[in-house]
Order: sequence, then C-alpha cells, then structure tokens
Amino acid sequence: MYKIAIIEDEHAIAEMYKMKLTSDGYEVEVANNGVEGYDLIKTFSPDLILLDLRMPEMSGDKMLEKVRQTGWGSRPRVIILTNISRDEAPSTLRFLGVDRYVVKAHHTPAQVVSIVEEILY
Repeated sequence: MYKIAIIEDEHAIAEMYKMKLTSDGYEVEVANNGVEGYDLIKTFSPDLILLDLRMPEMSGDKMLEKVRQTGWGSRPRVIILTNISRDEAPSTLRFLGVDRYVVKAHHTPAQVVSIVEEILY
C-alpha cells in the first residue's frame, strides 16, 4: 500500500483529498502547515507528497527544500497542489525534484487521483 502525505492548510480540501485517496486504497496522513508537514514526512515516510505552497508557519517550497536536504527526504515523489499559477511559483521548485505542478482550481479530485496513480505506478 502506497503512503501519501497531504500538506494543506485548508482543512476541507485536505479532508476531501484524504477521503478520495483512502477510498482508492492509499494510506493517507494530513498536516496543516509546513512545520507539521516536515515532521509528518520524517515519521510517516510517504511515497508521495501532495504539497500546497502558501501555508502558515512555513511555506510548501521552504518545507520541501528542508526535506530534500536530508538523507531520507530525497525519496518521496512530490505533486505541488496549489492555486498559485506556475508563473507565480517560487523559482526554487525546479531544483527540488517536483514531479508535477497541479493548479487545484483546474483539476477535479478524480483527476488528481489519476495523476497520483500515473506517478506511483
């Protein structure tokens, strides 16, 4: 069973994706900001991270940069799941091993699950 970490500060969105992915057979854990996300990734060891960019306490790009600097942090695949356009995204993302950049407003949960499956399988 693949493990997925959702790092998202909007509770309703995080829970919606958690329900959808859990019902599709994934083990899913949620963190509500970058600080919690870093701790979750360290202990949960996910195969994939769904990561929002704009969050309180630590942004998604800063959290991912910190994760990638560790020995264990190079393994998880990453989907940026945000409402920030690619043009507005931090330029550092291209150096952090991001598999896909998905704008939430342009994708249904089912489409996001399809992208998850494409990356994991």
